[in-house]
Amino acid sequence: MKRTKYPLQPRLVEILERLGEDIKLARLRRKLSVEQVSERAGISRSTLWQIEKGMPNVSMGYYAQVLFVLGLEKNLSTMVADDVLGRKLQDAEILTKRRAPKRKTAKHE
Repeated sequence: MKRTKYPLQPRLVEILERLGEDIKLARLRRKLSVEQVSERAGISRSTLWQIEKGMPNVSMGYYAQVLFVLGLEKNLSTMVADDVLGRKLQDAEILTKRRAPKRKTAKHE
């Protein structure tokens, strides 16, 4: 089955690029080479290069693995800790459905 590709919003592209740059700077501050980090993370050098460029095609797990190698994995757990919108919705007691309703399909005649 062919997967449909959806383009990322420009804001998300900027965020990923900034994350990649921050990862690269963290690696350089620790005086670690691309080879050292990629070996410790269990990924290829080209995958680390893609992460440092903020490429969206790299698995989030690989981003997390590199952050772990750099000692920054705790930052992952704080990313959504202060969910202001979610808390406001919860406080307003707005209920969300568990599932989207099923689509009604036109019957072929």
